[in-house]
Formats: sequence, C-alpha cells, structure tokens
Amino acid sequence: MEKTKQVGQGVAVPRHVAIIMDGNNRWAKRRLLPGVAGHKAGVDAVRAVIEVCADEGVEVLTLFAFSSENWQRPAEEVGALMELFLGALRREARRLNDNGIRLKIIGDRSRFHPELQASMREVEALTERHTRFVLQVAANYGGQWDIVQATQRLAREVQGGRLLPEDISAAMLQGQLATGDMPLPDLCIRTGGEHRISNFLLWQLAYAELYFSDLFWPDFKHEAMRNALADFATRQRRFGKTSEQVMAAEVPAQC
Repeated sequence: MEKTKQVGQGVAVPRHVAIIMDGNNRWAKRRLLPGVAGHKAGVDAVRAVIEVCADEGVEVLTLFAFSSENWQRPAEEVGALMELFLGALRREARRLNDNGIRLKIIGDRSRFHPELQASMREVEALTERHTRFVLQVAANYGGQWDIVQATQRLAREVQGGRLLPEDISAAMLQGQLATGDMPLPDLCIRTGGEHRISNFLLWQLAYAELYFSDLFWPDFKHEAMRNALADFATRQRRFGKTSEQVMAAEVPAQC
C-alpha cells in the first residue's frame, strides 16, 4: 500500500486523487441550456482542480471523462463530446507542457476517430518526460474492462508458457491495469449528488477514501477541491488495522 504523504504541519495529502465528474447535463438543464453547454463549462472546473492539486502536492489526478457506457447517450451529445475532447487536447497541450504536467489517457481507444487517437498520442508524447504531476484522463474507460484486459494479458503469458497460473498475484494483476505504473488512488471524489462509483477504477479504489459532493461538476472549483482535501486530511486510514494500531505506528520512537 502506498503511504499518504505528510506535508507542511503534518497535514495528510493524497498522492493520487480520482474524480467522477458528474452533473454537467443537470447543470445545463437548470439554466435551460443544451447538455453540451454543461460539458464546456466543466472545462473550467478541470483547470481549477488541476491547479489546486498541483499546488497542494498531489502527484496524480485521474478524471473520469467518458465511460464505456456513455456511448449509449444520444448520438448528437456523443458527437459534441468528441469534438470538445479533441478541441481541448489541441488547446491544452502547450499549457500542460509549459506547466510540467504529464498527460496520460487510459481506456480503450479503438472506438475513437483516428484523428482523435492521433491527438491523444501527440499530447502524451509531448508531455511524457514530466514527472512532477500526472493528469490521467479516463476515456472510453470502464473498471470491468480494465480488469478483463489485465487478465487477458496474464492469460497470454500463461498460454505462452512464460507464467504459471499459481504464480499470478494481486500485485502482478494490478501491474497490468491501465494505471499499473501509478500509485493507487487515496481519494475518490464524485460530484453531482450521486453516491456510487459507476464502474470507475473498480480494483484501484479498494481502499480509497470516498468523498461525495452535491455540487454539479461545473461548480466544483478551487474552494470545493480544497474542502475535499481538507476532509481527506481528517480521515484515519486503517487498511484493516485497528485505530490503536495505526496510532501506535504514527508515534515516533522514543530515544
């Protein structure tokens, strides 16, 4: 298990924050606007959250941008989302690079238009050398898909005679997930008032702290993100231990 970082006056900061950005459509409907207007407004919230996380020392931020189930939405909305995604990649590439942010996109890219896939590769290549802060965008991603593709990779190793079934471990499977080279999420935030994780990072969120906000995503800005981090700092993470065991481990040894 990766340890939560302690910074400043001993305040706990999550190494990895994952966010389900929910409520764009409802934000737009309340303003009598088309649904895509909510997604466009949500871009400002993305920028705000990135700024806060980077300033507070978070190392990885994973945003659930488009789930594998979202293809079931109206074709017009899906098309608008793809255009918005492509435009955002092109606009934000230089900004990410100039700010030392690495962009990594996780998910099954095969259903995306070749032009969008090419833009994904270009921005990833442009920013791949950065290590201070990683922005992961989950696009056409599903937690069940992630576990299946990881299992298939290991199955091919077994089929090729390079791995014995009994040697497969949790750590080995975790390493084959789309996030295998990143620390596990410490904190998962969902906006929009819903209390579920909706097939997001199913394996990775096993021990994450969950934080639910009633704010729609476009309204989740700097203050809201800081509030979520402040709430995380009050949590005691036990990982199966008792509170007494955790507290004892935190007490420095006496000389």
